[in-house]
Amino acid sequence: MGQLEDKVIAVTGSGSGIGEATALALAREGAKVLVAEIDSASGQETVRAIGQAGGEAIFVETDVTREPDAEALVKAAVESYGRLDCAVNNAGIEGLTARTADCTRENFERVLSINVMGVFLGMKYQIPQMISQGGGAIVNLASTMGLVGHPDVPAYVASKHAVIGLTKSTALGTVRDGVRVNALCPGNTDTALISAWAEREPEDYKFLMGLTPAGRLAEPAEIAEGVIWLCSDASSYCTGHALVIDGGYTIQ
Repeated sequence: MGQLEDKVIAVTGSGSGIGEATALALAREGAKVLVAEIDSASGQETVRAIGQAGGEAIFVETDVTREPDAEALVKAAVESYGRLDCAVNNAGIEGLTARTADCTRENFERVLSINVMGVFLGMKYQIPQMISQGGGAIVNLASTMGLVGHPDVPAYVASKHAVIGLTKSTALGTVRDGVRVNALCPGNTDTALISAWAEREPEDYKFLMGLTPAGRLAEPAEIAEGVIWLCSDASSYCTGHALVIDGGYTIQ
């Protein structure tokens, strides 16, 4: 029996990268997964992969910036499985590389719309459903960039700091209702985005590896293990926490 046997868990942005790895890992642990993704093809592929591995999942097309979609995702969980035990608000983007004075308003607003408003809207509908059931767990994907600064991605850094603050504030408001809310802060992870950047800027990538004590990128599956713990009963007394999985990057 898995750590999350028969729990119903929604994962946004689960068509690729950390979100995909998380959906697969949750299903492996016995959860029924709602694969919430704006890109239908990649979302359906995650559902197919879960099914091939013997798990159970359904696809829900979701744009996290649209309030009706946030509400519909929760309704889909209830209509399909009768409840929503956990939610992983993972969908996010890095945005364009530009220092603050060169960052366009359009880029800044787009990054915050997906990375912050998407998390807020998700929780707005997830929390009442969980409270009505007697409790639940929410994991919001932040980043090590929510703990430190970076000159070239100010919108991303601002958004991830905001996710951590929103997580802490929300956790205080729901702890006595049985809803735990935590954030996860991955370090540099081997996703398609990082791979493309490494090919484009090999010297910058080499420099980054020199700043990473572990000397390597995280595997998406390693980040997913943190999500499993935060969703499971093993973390029953943990709320408002920002769990860092970064190979030692932020302790220097």
